[in-house]
Order: sequence, then C-alpha cells, then structure tokens
Amino acid sequence: MTAADIPFGMRLKTEAGWNQTEADWRRFLALSQGGTLVAERGGAAVGTVATFLFGTIGWIAMLLVDKRWRHQGIGTSLLDRAVALLKDCGASTIRLDATPLGRPIYADYGFQVEYDLWRFEGMPRGAAAGEKATDSGRDLDRVCRLDREVTGTDRRALLEALAGEQSAWTPIAAERGDLAGYLFARPGSRAVQIGPAAARDAATGERLLNAAANRFSATTVFIDIPEPNAAATRWAVGQGLVRQRVLTRMRLGQPVNDQVEMLWASSGPEKG
Repeated sequence: MTAADIPFGMRLKTEAGWNQTEADWRRFLALSQGGTLVAERGGAAVGTVATFLFGTIGWIAMLLVDKRWRHQGIGTSLLDRAVALLKDCGASTIRLDATPLGRPIYADYGFQVEYDLWRFEGMPRGAAAGEKATDSGRDLDRVCRLDREVTGTDRRALLEALAGEQSAWTPIAAERGDLAGYLFARPGSRAVQIGPAAARDAATGERLLNAAANRFSATTVFIDIPEPNAAATRWAVGQGLVRQRVLTRMRLGQPVNDQVEMLWASSGPEKG
C-alpha cells in the first residue's frame, strides 16, 4: 500500500462504519514499514490489511474486503500474508482486536481469546472543575516506560507518532519519580477516539478521563475499555456513554505479560 491507495482504504473503512481518518492511514504506512498491503483481483484493489511490529509482538489491523468481493477467500489470503510477514520479521506473538463477525474466523485460524474490550460512545457529561487537574507537558520517555510496563510491549514508535501529531491531545498526570498516568486523544471521522490511556491507580485514571470529559463534553467520543478494568467502565457509564459494540483481543503465539487493569483505554483496534 502507498499513499495513493489511501482513498481506497478510506472507502473500505467507510463501508465498514469505522472511525479512521486519512491521518490514521498515513500513520499506518509510516509505522508498518511496508507491512500495509492491498489485495488485487483482476487488476482492481479489493482489500487491505496492516501489520505492525513492536519488538517481538506483532499486530494485525485494518483487514477489510470490498463488500462486492467478500466470501471469495480474499480476507483469508490477506490474513495468511500478514501472519507470514510478521513471523518472518521475528514476531513471537501476533495480536489483533476482532469484531464479533471476525472472532470465529480468527479462532479457526488458531488465535486464542485474551479478553474483551467494550467500545463506549456518546457525549461525556464533563466533570467538576476541581477533578480535571493534570499536567499538559509531554514527558515522552516516562510515558513510554509506563506504557511498556502496562502493555508488555515497546510501543515507543506509536507513541512518538501520536505525540507528534498536532491534532492529538496528550494530558499527563505527573508525580515525583515514576509517571502516574497518561492519555492520548485524536480526531476520528465519526468521533474523537480517546486512548491509549494508562494509569497506575484508579484515582489517576479517573483524573485523566475526567480531563478528557471536560475537553470533549460537547463532542461525540469513542473509548475502547478492557472489560477487566471495572473502574474505567464505571467512569464511562457515569459519564452517560453507551456500550456500542464489543471487540475481542486475541493472540497467536506466546502470551504477553501485560497489566490490563492499568489500561484505561486502548489506542483503538488498530494497535492495541
């Protein structure tokens, strides 16, 4: 896939009702280093898949097939190519976030269920002014250390990309020594995507999400919350957000040593 294929990718994601923008596709191309692919049939583009490698942990995303070409094995071919590409690059674990339709396909392929994430949608009610205290500085080194502790993955390339985008918003909860938490948010085609976000404790997680609620109180937001983080789910419900759909995090290969209870929002289904 090249930049010239982005309009095709946007058409497929619109067919699927997804939230990505052209900026997201450009980020995929930059981070995948040649691992974002377009399938062709008879000279026509018919599908896409994106792969990302963070250390030895690979991600598969944006597996989309033109609705006119579905049920012809194109999606399976794209999945085969993506898995092979990541294994050739040294991935010992391959992860993805599956939709309900995709989950049985990935399970048949050998992917194992790790946990569910609930997508919440709505306009946050906002929080009391005293509850939004957060530093707005960008201490990227400490953000990356905390993210690696929480996710078990070195996602520095992703976090650097997000921090460098002018449209992204990055509150950070600071304390002496280790960072207490961080949160990113970015515009989408349908809603602001809140995440990734991580926090060492519930109080910090709520502070960060309250800051986001105040910032985006008049805006539709999406936030993908791991089901094991009950505190984050309570926050979403308290803000009047509604469960839109479930995604299932699945893996092929070795387990990842992540701390899901400290993950307050995924970055979205593209990169965990």
